[in-house]
Amino acid sequence: MPLISPSKWREMFTHLLQLEDGQIRFFGLTTILLGFFLLLWLF
Repeated sequence: MPLISPSKWREMFTHLLQLEDGQIRFFGLTTILLGFFLLLWLF
């Protein structure tokens, strides 16, 4: 991703640094659960 669009990559990280800890934890938990359910659905 940084190779294709370094400016968007930097912008995303700048936005990520502005998030609260709880928001990052919620996003991480949601991503893990989504991946888990997708894995169960595929198999």
